[in-house]
Amino acid sequence: MVRIGIAGIGFMGMTHFKASRRLRGGKVAAICSGSAKKRAGDWRGIGGNFGSGGGRVDLAGVGTHSDFDQLIHDPDIDLIDICYPSDQHVDRTIVALRAGKHVLVEKPIALTTRDAARMVRAAEKSDRHLMVAHVLPFFPQYAWLARAISDGSYGELLGAHFKRIISRPDWSRGVSNLARSGGPGIDLHIHDVHFIQLLCGQPDRVVASGRLVQGYVEYASTTYRWDDRPDLTVTCASGAIAKKGRPLTHGFEVYTEQATIAFEASTLAGKPHEPMPLSVITGDGKVRKPKLGSGDAFKQEMQAAVDVVRTGRISPELSAEKAALALRLCFKEVESVRRGRGVSV
Repeated sequence: MVRIGIAGIGFMGMTHFKASRRLRGGKVAAICSGSAKKRAGDWRGIGGNFGSGGGRVDLAGVGTHSDFDQLIHDPDIDLIDICYPSDQHVDRTIVALRAGKHVLVEKPIALTTRDAARMVRAAEKSDRHLMVAHVLPFFPQYAWLARAISDGSYGELLGAHFKRIISRPDWSRGVSNLARSGGPGIDLHIHDVHFIQLLCGQPDRVVASGRLVQGYVEYASTTYRWDDRPDLTVTCASGAIAKKGRPLTHGFEVYTEQATIAFEASTLAGKPHEPMPLSVITGDGKVRKPKLGSGDAFKQEMQAAVDVVRTGRISPELSAEKAALALRLCFKEVESVRRGRGVSV
C-alpha cells in the first residue's frame, strides 16, 4: 500500500484528496496544513474555477501535520503530494526527496528552468521518483485523442488548435499573485504545452503574440513548428482574460487525414457547459461521439502516481524531465511575445 501525504490544503490539495478516496494500492495517510481549521476537516471556503467547493471532510484515520518537516519525516508516508503554490515547489520537493520520499508535485514543476533541473538532479541523486501532476493527459477526451493520434486511427496529423482560457484567478492568492505563479503564460498555458509535446514532440520554433501585464503574459496565441514536418502547424490560445461568468473553457480542434476531432467544455454561470462533446467528424459527413466512460482525471492521475511507486515504471505523462521541457518551452513563448518575433527552441 502506497501511503500518500498531501502537503497544502487549498483547491488543488482538496481536489487530490477527493480523487484519492478509491485508489488501488494507495491511500491518503496524512495531510499537512498550517491551518488548524483545515486540519480539523473544515474545508469550507476552498474553491476554484471548476468542480464543487470545499465543505466538511471526515479525516478519521488520516494523520495531520502542521509542519512540512514533520510530514516528510513521517515513517508512515511513502509519497509526498506537494500542492503548495508554485514558488514553493523547488525547495519543498528537494527536501522531501532528500528525506527519502517519492514526490508528486503540482505543475508547473518550478518557476525557472534552472530550478527544474535542480529538482530532476535531486531525484536522480536520491534514487526516488519525482513526478509532476500535469493532469490534462488524464482527461478522457485528451487521453482518447492521444491514443487516436499515436495509433493512426484516422491517419496522419495535419494540424491542430488548442485553447485554455480562464477568468482572473481570484479564488487563489497563490495563483493570482503573478510572482508566485509565473502568470497565466506559465501556470495555465503549461497544461497545453505539455500535452502538445506529448502528442507531437518538442517543436523547433515558436511564434507567439500576446498581452503583457506587469511583465507577465496574461494572454497569448502561439504557433508551433517542426523542421521535419514543415507542413504541420499546431496553435494554442491561452490566458486569464475571460469574465467571471466563464471562469474556465478548454478544448481542441484537430485535423487528420480522415477526420476532424473536436471538443470544448467550460464552466458557464457556475454550471458545467459542454457545447462540443468529443466528436469525430468524417469525410462522409457523419459524426461519431466516442464513449469515454465517467473517469475522473485527477483520480487517474493519482492512480498513475501510485502505480509508478509500486512498479518502478515511469509514466511519460508524469515525467519530471518532460515537465521541465514544457516549462522551458513556455519561457521560449514568453520570449517570443516580448521580442515580437519567432524564437528557436
